Amino acid sequence: MTADLAHLIPAHGYWVTFLGAVLEGETILVLAGLAAHRGYLALPVLVAVGAVGGFLGDQAYFLIGRRWGRPFRARFPRLEPRAARAAGLIERHPELAVIGVRFAYGLRIVGPMAIGMSGIGWLHYAALNALGAAIWSACWISAGYLAGTAVEAALGSLKHVEHILFIAALIVAIVAPLALRWWRSRTSGRRAERP
Repeated sequence: MTADLAHLIPAHGYWVTFLGAVLEGETILVLAGLAAHRGYLALPVLVAVGAVGGFLGDQAYFLIGRRWGRPFRARFPRLEPRAARAAGLIERHPELAVIGVRFAYGLRIVGPMAIGMSGIGWLHYAALNALGAAIWSACWISAGYLAGTAVEAALGSLKHVEHILFIAALIVAIVAPLALRWWRSRTSGRRAERP
């Protein structure tokens, strides 16, 4: 299995990191940082790839919000509470909102769409988005790198357990969002039942 990782990660790690960053993939960035710690991928290249992916993804969501935001919100009313939260933050602190919305759980996609519906100009947004994407990518990839360092300090060489670490992280990346959705639907169902 380790030999497979030694081949698969360098062959596919950069484009998977890019796609993960486009699609809201903090977990993918953490895994990429862990792969960099193990020497499979280059840390500076990963940060750049993650930043470009995050930038392009959020620019696309911004443009969707600018062009189709209101009809989209009307079609998916469950997004309304998140969009309202993002809109409130945008009104109070527009620059901080653009940079920070990617760090707020549940607002990574809806946030840029809400910003697209605001009065922030495209070029102003692009400049702030580039800065935010670079910070976001560096933070999450560094977290993965440092997690590898911490685990290695506690357990010794990761060579014999690295496949377990990557599989466990992937399982968490899949199971955690599903569990969170289940928990949210359960708690919102309880709220709806209250008189």
